[in-house]
Amino acid sequence: MPINPNDHDVFLLRQRFRPVINQYEFHVPSNGGTQLGDFICFAEQKRFKFKEDIRFYADDSKQLEVMRLKARQRFDPMARYDVTSPNGERIGQIQKLFGQSLLRSSYALYDANGNEVAQARERSLGVALFRRAVDFIPYVDMVSDWLPIPYHFEFLAPGGILLGTNTRHAFKLRDTYTIDMSPDADRRLDRRLVLAIAVGMDALQAR
Repeated sequence: MPINPNDHDVFLLRQRFRPVINQYEFHVPSNGGTQLGDFICFAEQKRFKFKEDIRFYADDSKQLEVMRLKARQRFDPMARYDVTSPNGERIGQIQKLFGQSLLRSSYALYDANGNEVAQARERSLGVALFRRAVDFIPYVDMVSDWLPIPYHFEFLAPGGILLGTNTRHAFKLRDTYTIDMSPDADRRLDRRLVLAIAVGMDALQAR
């Protein structure tokens, strides 16, 4: 049986090295958070899709699908993404906040009933602006993803209450993140929605 993400608060996300296609794996951390523990799920972005479509599976055999992240519209910077179970039951929704994202990447998270329950945004406005400036420097922009520029997010409930963080590890050959939802003791956020946005924040921005 696959591990239920809602039984955990801390996750490790790693991107795999693959040409053309984005693939990811989630683990529960072990040994104080420094090593990979139990495998949670495998995610893969569908190739050659006009609408973004990311599937999550119990493992990389892709025999058992556990959820999906799919855009409603094509090529829409403000599109909503539905997070659903394989049978179409809605888990939640994600929407990029286009205006706010001009300064720092920001997303709204909605529950299964369409109510906004949190926002995920880059933790530091100064770092976000610096990262954008680097992308405009000739030649440097081509290697900016390899520079140790922080790409950290925080999850905030309405009123600015911290629910969790998504922290990118520096000096890693592959994108690696620690997602820590320990502050969300009341479990306002479905952890499946958290895993979906963690992949989305990497894949949908071509990180």
